[in-house]
Amino acid sequence: MLAFLLRRLVSLIVTVWLASIVVFAVLQLVPGDPALLMLGVNAQPDTLAALRSQMGLDQPILTRYLQWAGALARGDLGVSLTYARPVAELVAERLAVTLPLALLSLVISTVLALPLGLLAAARRGRGGDWAVLGFSQLGVSMPSFWIAILLILLFSLTLHWFPAGGFPGWTGPGWGGGIGPALHALLLPALALALPEAAILARVTRTAVLDTLAEDHIRTARAKGVSRTAVLLRHALPNALIPVATVLGLQISFLVAGAVVVENVFTLPGLGRLLYQAIGQRDLIVVQGVVVLLALFVVVVNALVDIACALADPRPKGVSS
Repeated sequence: MLAFLLRRLVSLIVTVWLASIVVFAVLQLVPGDPALLMLGVNAQPDTLAALRSQMGLDQPILTRYLQWAGALARGDLGVSLTYARPVAELVAERLAVTLPLALLSLVISTVLALPLGLLAAARRGRGGDWAVLGFSQLGVSMPSFWIAILLILLFSLTLHWFPAGGFPGWTGPGWGGGIGPALHALLLPALALALPEAAILARVTRTAVLDTLAEDHIRTARAKGVSRTAVLLRHALPNALIPVATVLGLQISFLVAGAVVVENVFTLPGLGRLLYQAIGQRDLIVVQGVVVLLALFVVVVNALVDIACALADPRPKGVSS
């Protein structure tokens, strides 16, 4: 087990290091002078040169990467030239919106997907099964931003049940003044993120439960007279949770990454909105920091999912105690 954990740790470090190289290299290849774009075409040459020096653009690329990567390893994401504030502070503020949004989306997708997957498996080949498969196919084929636009048209502009955008913040006098309106503003974006993920998870749950239902111990339970509902809930579902948990863990990464798009549709002040604005303002320090943090988050979540699956069933991973 210790060797497996060490391999995962080394793999995590190497992946994050390679991701930092890719992120830094891609941003260096973007055409245009970031300093000129920030100051405008009428900027004075000395002012332009000073900003280039401040941004480190007058140094070799390798030197700039080593300086940036070294600061990153110490937890220093740099200082935003647009906001004149540490990037870490900006990220912490925006995570207060993005993380609750991703968590709410995860809860919605799980609550929708597990019952639908069980229903489809229990009604295999019948109307309920075809309905779930149709929902799954439709959900997978519709991107989150398109669902977000449809939700705004229906629930915001037609029914006026939810705001079309904006975020009131978490502070306020109790649930009615702070948390309540904040969750009300996050519900539609969370639903837009959750529906495609619920479609995928429902299909995975259906397949995993059907595979489990074909195993010998399930047939034995049925031969002993165990009811169909008890077979599904007590025997099939627990054994099917390992592949479901694997996909669920991967969905956390997709939900955080998908929030980049949905936050801009709903103008939520989250991490995705910060990244979008930083790209438009050519604030490379913010872009590099946010993208690397997202990559680190995805890699860590995947590693945790692998470890959890290995602990639940060590045979496929070759893990031994």
